[in-house]
Amino acid sequence: MEFIRIGEKLINLTKIEETIRKILHLRQLGLSQQEVATKLLLDRTFISRLETMGAVRRGGRMGLMAFPVANKEELVAMANSFGIEQQLILSDRERWQLVEGKSGLDFFHQVMDLIEQFRRCDLVLVFCSAKWKRLAEALLDCEVLAVEIGSTPISGDVYVDPKELEKVLEPFINV
Repeated sequence: MEFIRIGEKLINLTKIEETIRKILHLRQLGLSQQEVATKLLLDRTFISRLETMGAVRRGGRMGLMAFPVANKEELVAMANSFGIEQQLILSDRERWQLVEGKSGLDFFHQVMDLIEQFRRCDLVLVFCSAKWKRLAEALLDCEVLAVEIGSTPISGDVYVDPKELEKVLEPFINV
């Protein structure tokens, strides 16, 4: 058990976490907010606020970044089938083509345009190296879920298992 003191109160963090998990489990089973509130002797508004606080997606825009990947076509098809609006899925060759033959300023503008497009999303899934994961979290003004597919720097294409992408997407579809 983990406790913290707030003024005169001693708070049991473990009890809070267990109660939140119980609330969400009951909601997942199909009980209404009022039914859960009654069962656990809570206010229905508390449950509503809890769900709002943790909400990641409710019909909002999704984005997918994945690079450098060996199976781009497969990932694009899957992203399209899940209704992912914003996509940047690149092979290693395509990733380098973004830089080649451009001035630093042109490349900078292109990157800023991409950032702007992904910032319009509510949730962005990122399959990349740890360094790009940190950059995406810092630059995008939305929820970022990242899956590390290699150590920084990644050289060459990496096969991203579509089942892993589907597993990450599963909680966000049909919401």
